[in-house]
Amino acid sequence: MRLALLSLCASWALGSVASPVQSSTYHKPESKGFRMQHGFETVLVQPFGYDGFRVRAWPYKAPTGQEVGFVYDPPLDGPEDGEAHGMKFDTAFTGNRSEELRNGNMLVRTSGWGGNPGGYRLAFYRVESNGSETLLTNEYAPLKSINPRYYSWTGPGSEFAAEFSFSTTPDEQIYGTGTQQDHLVNKKGLTIDLVNFNTHIPTPVFMSDKGYAFIWNMASTGRMEFGPLRNKFTADAASVVDYVVVASDPGDYDTLQQRLSALVGRAPTPPEWSLGYLQSKLRYENQSEVIQLAQQFHDHDIPVSMIVIDYQSWAHQGDWGLDPNLWPDVAEMAKKVKDLTGAEMMASLWPSVADDSVNYLEMMAQGFLSATRSGPGTTDSWNGSYIRNYDATNPGARRFLWNTLKKNYFDKGIKNFWIDQADGGALGEAYENNGQSTYIQSLPFAVPDVLYAAGTQRSVGKLYPWAHQQAIEEGFRNATTTEVGSPCDHISLSRSGYIGSQRFCSMIWSGDITSVWETLGAQIASGLSAAATGWGWWTLDAGGFQADPTVPWSANIDTPEYRELYVRWFQWTTFVPFMRTHGTRKCDFQNAYTCANEPWSYGSENTPILVSYIHLRYQLSAYLRAVFDQLHKTGRMIMRPLYMDFEKSDPQVAAWTRLNTNTTTQQYMFGPKLLVSPVTTPNVTEWSVYLPQTGGDSKPWTYWWSNETYSGGQTVTVPAPKEHIPLFHLGTRADILSGDVFA
Repeated sequence: MRLALLSLCASWALGSVASPVQSSTYHKPESKGFRMQHGFETVLVQPFGYDGFRVRAWPYKAPTGQEVGFVYDPPLDGPEDGEAHGMKFDTAFTGNRSEELRNGNMLVRTSGWGGNPGGYRLAFYRVESNGSETLLTNEYAPLKSINPRYYSWTGPGSEFAAEFSFSTTPDEQIYGTGTQQDHLVNKKGLTIDLVNFNTHIPTPVFMSDKGYAFIWNMASTGRMEFGPLRNKFTADAASVVDYVVVASDPGDYDTLQQRLSALVGRAPTPPEWSLGYLQSKLRYENQSEVIQLAQQFHDHDIPVSMIVIDYQSWAHQGDWGLDPNLWPDVAEMAKKVKDLTGAEMMASLWPSVADDSVNYLEMMAQGFLSATRSGPGTTDSWNGSYIRNYDATNPGARRFLWNTLKKNYFDKGIKNFWIDQADGGALGEAYENNGQSTYIQSLPFAVPDVLYAAGTQRSVGKLYPWAHQQAIEEGFRNATTTEVGSPCDHISLSRSGYIGSQRFCSMIWSGDITSVWETLGAQIASGLSAAATGWGWWTLDAGGFQADPTVPWSANIDTPEYRELYVRWFQWTTFVPFMRTHGTRKCDFQNAYTCANEPWSYGSENTPILVSYIHLRYQLSAYLRAVFDQLHKTGRMIMRPLYMDFEKSDPQVAAWTRLNTNTTTQQYMFGPKLLVSPVTTPNVTEWSVYLPQTGGDSKPWTYWWSNETYSGGQTVTVPAPKEHIPLFHLGTRADILSGDVFA
């Protein structure tokens, strides 16, 4: 089978439904850009998309324009009208010259050291409707301080490390940056390492409450630092530094998301079945167990849209096929599940390849496995075996992976893939696995000398999960003969991602989280940060993935404490982009690998509650289709932090967001009409919810469960028995259930 490839380079353009072109009043740039020479350093500035600029800088070897990157050239929409920028410019000068370039309502200006306040070199402004200018950010370099574009060499090659600094103010608010387990929506004051790990997906994309957004378009490991006066971005190894700044009016986050998604990708629309209930646990161990599960859903008359086969379902890591001793007839199993429930199936795959895999020798010979510059070349460890990861940055390795998956799964009816352990780098979770004490644990995470086709861990380590998602996307599109960006027939699920991961038919979930109340609360903020980063396809493990060893009842399905937590967690997942349960459970009567995690597993008193939320999810199908359609067309987020909708109409929202109060980290809008405030503490029968001012009707808010109406700008306490998640809506319930929610 011929497999077409999606290019990794910055010149790749992805098809999508573009937003309407702006009116003739748009101030089109009068220049293709300028190139500034400053000693040994060269800086290229180009207008990019609507109201944006792209900056590339290098101190040594000139880039080709084909370096690994995550922005489209040309953007999906903008004044370019489909013409790529490449490395074009029409003005060149030395660094002591004043220069100005406007694109729409954004302006970039340079004047060497002396012309701008503070002695910076590049400054970015918004042009207001009255013609005045508002400084958004500038290269930060107080007099006689370190250069705002600082380079250092750490090896004999042409790659360098870089630190770029930008001005900020103590009251600026920073939204996005990927996902962390930090309970925060405003990331001001944080230092975030750009190294992927389970439950942490740091990604250098953020929106500012000043009315601009920033993309650090780099694949290297490094850091983000958000200080009181300086935002600093570090790349550990690079051949060119690449970033983008785009602007909007303050508080217009939908426009910022539209600008960002035009640059890095808009989510396709998911298959309709995926908007239902997705059933999973660690783990269904064999074919008969899966068929029995499907029969139980059929007998209970509970709708289910997908059933998942988790890890260790293979004979050896890297076989990328089910163990025939446990799964003797995959096609028959998939057909039986479909006949009984209508559900699709998903199977887990890991990127790791053990030396006893049927694919090991061929992949080694073809150079399809990651390696190291020193030592035996192993890059991970699991279950007593040292392993290598397949090299997702290698197009041939991606083809090999997909061809194997197609033969062993896709052609037999399992057409969706869980790309677990996709964090990349090296060592993964080897520190923790089975208490191993071998030498590999003493190596630092992530091993910087891991080698990929695209570069080293230092230079392209952040590319790995993105390229792994890309491998599945390439396979999907070729197998279904559909265009990239068109509606998805199948989906993947990834534990990691990066800039522009939203362009793929791929969910991102929050990783292997613990089953305690505090973790439940942290996931809300994590999901809101994912949204601000641009990831609309977000989900999580309902009930948490694993027990907290310090909490005796954690993840034990036979304890009332965990049953209460699970009910609250489960009802919340009705109001995230994908409703999914998963985890390893404890129980009093079964082996840890076979403890139940089905809706009927949490006591007879809780089963009707859980089932009612599954039914509610399907009742919301028209609403879900509407919000996913807007996400696809314009980048408009589904999970919406309160600041996205109410920063302008309610000054309290802005103030509380700055402080990361529970009001702004624990409640949010789900689409344009539903306000969700999950219960995050035990033994609750009532719950306090802040209802933002909308600037509209005197009583715009309606409590879902009682139909009582409330005015905005107040905190109300409502009944919240275990059966009810605190849920309010704007507009009529009929419009919500019909999906008629966008004018």
